[in-house]
Amino acid sequence: MKKIICLFVLALATNSLLAQSYAVGHIQITYNDPARQNRAIQTEIYYPAAVAGESVPVASGTFPVIAYGHGFVMVWSAYQNIWEALVPAGYIVAFPRTEGNVSPVHAEFGADLAFLIAKIQSEGAQNTSSLFYNHVGSTSAVMGHSMGGGSSFLAAENNNSITTMVTMAAANTNPSSIAAASNITIPSLVIAGQNDCVAPPAQHQLPMYDSLNSSCKAYVEILGGGHCYFAENNFNCSFGEGTCTPNPTISRAEQQDASQDFALMWLNFYLKNDCAAWTAFQDSMVSSARVNAQMSCAIVSPVITSSGNQLNSTAAATYQWLLNGSPVAGATSQNYTPTQNGLYEVVVTYNGSPCPDTSNQINWVMTGLQEIAPEFLQVFPVPADQQLNFVSSTSGDFEIVITDMAGRSVFSTVQFLEAGQNASLNTSVLTEGMYQLQIFSETNGSRSQKLFSVMHR
Repeated sequence: MKKIICLFVLALATNSLLAQSYAVGHIQITYNDPARQNRAIQTEIYYPAAVAGESVPVASGTFPVIAYGHGFVMVWSAYQNIWEALVPAGYIVAFPRTEGNVSPVHAEFGADLAFLIAKIQSEGAQNTSSLFYNHVGSTSAVMGHSMGGGSSFLAAENNNSITTMVTMAAANTNPSSIAAASNITIPSLVIAGQNDCVAPPAQHQLPMYDSLNSSCKAYVEILGGGHCYFAENNFNCSFGEGTCTPNPTISRAEQQDASQDFALMWLNFYLKNDCAAWTAFQDSMVSSARVNAQMSCAIVSPVITSSGNQLNSTAAATYQWLLNGSPVAGATSQNYTPTQNGLYEVVVTYNGSPCPDTSNQINWVMTGLQEIAPEFLQVFPVPADQQLNFVSSTSGDFEIVITDMAGRSVFSTVQFLEAGQNASLNTSVLTEGMYQLQIFSETNGSRSQKLFSVMHR
């Protein structure tokens, strides 16, 4: 029953791109890397097509490109499950056939993966005679299994031109993929098998995950999963796994189903801007009975505050200010100076996330008043406990308002103050948190605002 629910969530998350199921086209191309003495990289490429076949035209549209690295002494054909899951969903998947011997050079294999992504994107943008001309999107992923997973870390190290990384049972390489992880900042998903005795998570995938410096990273450990079940049956992999314990306790189909579900949700979010897929991914991380999971993402909801005649947002990548729910033309900076009354909020995006997030609202009232002299802003103690004190620099009637960070009024009063008088407000009734003190002088037509916090001892 749990699996049915998870698949139903995944179905809800998919957008129109995934709803279109493409036929699988295939072509073999040998590319040469001029930066490495024209190193030949024989590559099997599977791509979305209108009809299945060899060298058939690419389907209408543009598609993200994925480079997938094979495991130690394994062949590209062992990953039929990968291209059959990704290509119909609208991805170009390239499998380099290099470094398949018993003495692979991991650094070269990582360089091959990175090169293929850049090369296929270049072909799609510039080579009018290429099958992929005008069919390659701007986003990309490096993926791999076992040795190919570890080599994906080498491909992604110090490489921000790749959009995201997804690995399956990644094995530590030479040079170390664990060490390389600290130089990776792109969003990364590390998938492991709980019963992997070839590259145990505690010695391989978990140290890689912990070392990642990614803006967003997730670790998914498939319960009962093994090392070789991420691929189709392969003699070399199965022989190695047969010499160690523990053994997988789930079927190959169950392990592939779980890993491909999580990989697709992640890829649909980062490569296709599918925000529903991100919601489904987060829900599955918490609710799926098939995995142990953890995630660390530096994405928090934005908060806006007011200071003087300006509204300020917490830091993000992009900003769009709204007035009464409608975009304000040209208001795309972190700070904004309102020109009329109304409810203001800001919609932001963060680096590593294409999905918008909306802040709290502030009800802004234009008074046309001048700010009170700076000495009027003396507020103490901060944080406040039982009371908040402030000092007036002028005599007269003042309206005093305290609002929470959502702009809701929690206290207001009008009273007469003498110049230099130490006035106080009872803050013992306020819950701990941040507030804004607003003071309006009805005598000389001026206004002042200041943030303060409440912390009860």
